[in-house]
Amino acid sequence: MTDSPALALEETGPGPMWAKRRVLVAALMGTAVEFYDFFIYGTAAALVFGPLFFPASSPAAQTLLAFASFGLAFFARPIGAIAFGHFGDRVGRKSTLVVSLLMMGLSTFAIALLPTYAMAGWIAPALLCLMRFGQGFGLGGEWGGAALLTAEHAPAGWEGRFVAIMQLGSPIGFFAATGVFLLLGFLLDDAQFMSWGWRIPFLASAVLVILGLWIRLKIEETPQFQTALDKQDVVRVPFFEIVGRHGLQVLAGAAGVVSTFAVFYLATSFALAFAVDQMGYGREEFLTVQLIANCFYVLGILLAGVFADRIGPRFVLAGGAAATIVLGLFFETGLRSGSLMVAGVTLCTAMLVLGFNNGPLGSWLATLFPVRTRYTGVSLAFNLGGILGGAFVPFIAQLLVVQGSSQATSVLLLTAGLATLAGAILGRRRAAAGMRRERTA
Repeated sequence: MTDSPALALEETGPGPMWAKRRVLVAALMGTAVEFYDFFIYGTAAALVFGPLFFPASSPAAQTLLAFASFGLAFFARPIGAIAFGHFGDRVGRKSTLVVSLLMMGLSTFAIALLPTYAMAGWIAPALLCLMRFGQGFGLGGEWGGAALLTAEHAPAGWEGRFVAIMQLGSPIGFFAATGVFLLLGFLLDDAQFMSWGWRIPFLASAVLVILGLWIRLKIEETPQFQTALDKQDVVRVPFFEIVGRHGLQVLAGAAGVVSTFAVFYLATSFALAFAVDQMGYGREEFLTVQLIANCFYVLGILLAGVFADRIGPRFVLAGGAAATIVLGLFFETGLRSGSLMVAGVTLCTAMLVLGFNNGPLGSWLATLFPVRTRYTGVSLAFNLGGILGGAFVPFIAQLLVVQGSSQATSVLLLTAGLATLAGAILGRRRAAAGMRRERTA
C-alpha cells in the first residue's frame, strides 16, 4: 500500500519481465559504480590523501583538510541535480543517466593520474578538488535518475522493493571499495601503498563504468516519462517549476535525506579515520569489521523495501529516523570502548539503521513530485540533504575529535534523526497540498 492513493506512483502496466530485469540491473550497476567511486575517495581521504595532498603541521590537520575536500563534492551535487534534472525531465531518464555516469567515471579515473603535493605543489590539491567537484556534479544527476528508472518501471505495489534493489548498489559499492583497499593492504607494504598502491582503486573504476554504460545503453525510457512526452506534458524549465510550486516538498525531501548521509559517512569514512588515528586499530582489521557490518546494511535495505510496499515508505523512513536518534546515544561510546568486538557490533547496528533510512528513500521522494518535474525534484532534494548530512557532519565530527570534544557524534546523529523525522512527517502534507493545487490550477 502507499501513503495515499493520490500520491501513489502511476501504474506502469505489465511490460515484459525481461525488460524490467534489465532496468533493475542497469540501475543497480550504475548505483554500485556511483557509490564505489565515492567510497574509494572517502577511504583514501581517511588513509592517504592528507599526507599526500595537504601539507600541514599535524596528521590530524591533514585528515581534516582531506575531509574538507571530501565535502566539496556535496556542494557540486545540487548544481549537477539542476543541470541533469533539467535534461532528465525534458529529454528523458535514460540518456541523462548515461551522461551522468560517464562524467562521474571520468573524474574518478583522473584522480588516479594526479601528481601529489611533493610533485606539483599546490597544483596537486587544486586538481584533486577539481576532480572531486566533477564527481559530485555527475553524481548530482545519478542517484535521482536511477531511483526514478526503477520506480517508474515498477509494477504497481512493487515500487519499494524495486527501488530497494537499486539501493543495494550502495553496499555493493562499499564492499567493492573496501575489499580493494583491504586486498592492497595485504599485498603491499605501507611504503608501496602510499607511493602508488592507492591509485589502483581509482584506475579500476574504469572497468565498472564501461560495464555500466553498456548496460544502460540497452534499456528503454520509463513508461511514465514516455507518456508525458507523448502528451507534450514537458516543462520548459523544470527548476523554476520545482522552486515555484514545489519548494516546500524539496525542503521536506532534503530533511528526509539527512539521516542517510549522516549515518553513512559517520559509520564508514569517519569511523575508519577515528579507529586508525585515534584508537590505534590496524587498517586491515578495521576494514574487515566494516565489511562484516556491510552485510547488515544489505539486510536493512531489503527489509525496508518490503515494509515500504506494505505500510508505505514514509512510515519506514520515520522509523529509520527514530532509530538514528537512539543510535546517537551509544555510537561513539562503542567506537571508544577499546574493544574491537564492541566497535564491530556498534557498526553493524549503525549499518542496519542506515538500511532503514536509505531503503525507502527513493520510493518516498518519488511520491513528492509529479512526473514532469520529478527528476529535478528528487535529485535536488537528495543532494541538498547530502550537503547537511554528508559534507558538514563528517567534517564537524572530525573537527570536534581534533579539538578533544567527547561524544561529538551523539549530537550530530540526534540532530540528523530529528531532521529526517520532520521531513517524513511534513513531506506527505506538503506533497498532498501541492497535488491539490495542481489539480485545481
